[in-house]
Amino acid sequence: MLIPPSTLTEIELLIFDLDGTLVDTKMDLALSVNAMRQQMGLSPLPHEVIATYVGHGVGPLIRRSLGANATDDAIERGSELFVEYYRHHLLDNTTLYPGVPEALAELRGRKMAVLTNKPTDMSREILSGLGLASYFDFVYGGDSFPQKKPEPMGVWKLMED
Repeated sequence: MLIPPSTLTEIELLIFDLDGTLVDTKMDLALSVNAMRQQMGLSPLPHEVIATYVGHGVGPLIRRSLGANATDDAIERGSELFVEYYRHHLLDNTTLYPGVPEALAELRGRKMAVLTNKPTDMSREILSGLGLASYFDFVYGGDSFPQKKPEPMGVWKLMED
């Protein structure tokens, strides 16, 4: 570990993002976006392009995936289709990043939380499915607060908790 263990004793709470930090969800997200696009009569996008759209929640992901000329109705329909597909496929290809289980095991005993823009229920399902749920005292998702990250609301709530 890069942080000296003595420093960790002063830290009261460790907050982790989910996608791109603990788990690699790029493939399942890309496949879900392209399933949505197919259902809407659109051609697939390259997975690498979709990966650049991830990180700010479903709305921005779908908006960018449908393009600048997408209507609000198309974005709403696309979001519904995406969530329905992703809900059933969120662990098909999602994997832990190397070293994550070892790092979390080393940090066990400290208050740890996940704060992500992914919906809370899906986040918990991924953590449970990959054997990480027991490490975290709190899991807050994009549906936990009126504003998503990078707004600090979730961090403040976790510090209060």
